[in-house]
Order: sequence, then C-alpha cells, then structure tokens
Amino acid sequence: MSEVDEVLEGVGPRLRALRTSRRATLADVAYQTGVSVSTLSRLESGQRRPTLELLLPLARAYRVALDELVDAPETGDPRVRAKPILRDGRTFVPLTRRPGGLQAFKIVVPPHDPAEPYRPRTHEGHEWIYVLSGRLHLVLGTRRLDVGPGEAVEFDTRTPHVIANRTDEPLELLGLFGPQGERMHVRSGD
Repeated sequence: MSEVDEVLEGVGPRLRALRTSRRATLADVAYQTGVSVSTLSRLESGQRRPTLELLLPLARAYRVALDELVDAPETGDPRVRAKPILRDGRTFVPLTRRPGGLQAFKIVVPPHDPAEPYRPRTHEGHEWIYVLSGRLHLVLGTRRLDVGPGEAVEFDTRTPHVIANRTDEPLELLGLFGPQGERMHVRSGD
C-alpha cells in the first residue's frame, strides 16, 4: 500500500468521528454541504475515494483545516508569525493561523478618546476575553463592567457590546472568538 493510499484510508474514520462528535446525521451534513447521503456514507466507510471536490465542503462544514481531514504531516515552523492588524485604532495580533473555527488574538486598545462615542456592536459569535494589563470597560446590553488584570469575561456577541479603554494607559487583552457561537471551555488541572 502506498503512502497516499494509507493517508486516504484514514479519511473515512476521521469524517465519521467529526460527524458523530457534532451529533450530526448524514442527512444533516448532506444538507449543509450538498454532498449526497450515499456519497457521505461511502466516504465514511472507505468505499469511496475522497477527492478535493468532496473534502472542501466537508472541511468548511466541520470548520476544520483540510489537512486535518487527511491527517497531513506537520510541515514547517509551528510558530505563528502573523503580522499585526490595525483596525479602528486597535492593534490585533493573530495568535492562530488556522482558518475558521476559534481564533485567538492579543489585542491592544489605546487610551480612550473622550470625543469618540461608544458604539455598541452585535454580530454572530461568542467571545472570551482575558485582561493582561490595564482596565477593560465592557458594556453588555444594559450592564457595565470594569474588568482588571487576571480577570476573564465570556459572552454571546449577539448581545450589543462595547469593548473600551476608559483609562490613560493602553489596555492589553487576550481574546478568543468563535464565529458560530462556539463556547469556550476552560478546564482546571484537576
């Protein structure tokens, strides 16, 4: 058996594991991807050879990288060297390079300009924020919270929210964002 055949042989079990871990039926995945139930069943059982045409919509539906579906070997340097992004006066340093799914950022929020009004925002997703330094002024709906270093907050981003710095010092945060309302799971070492 060639190396390619060995890699492709493992795709079916990985597809089945992804689907069952999400408690999805073949019909659910077929509806989401446009791939027929019979084709999905044959892929999972190894009776159909996976193609890029079939794997791309499945990777999107499961929100995983394509190489995760085929269990591609690690390549290159694992360090993330993404360039900082400046948006709305804030600096976002990507800490993940994987497309889709949960994204991690270090965010630097400059001191607040009193002339700039707070604009509540809403969007699909779920956010988890950990304050590294400074004080986060968080508005969630009608609630106002001041969050300090070492504290974390988690919220559904469909709630109108404002993430602000009302101090004279920069605010540094770690943020995890799940675009489809994915909740973060924090586990203790116990």
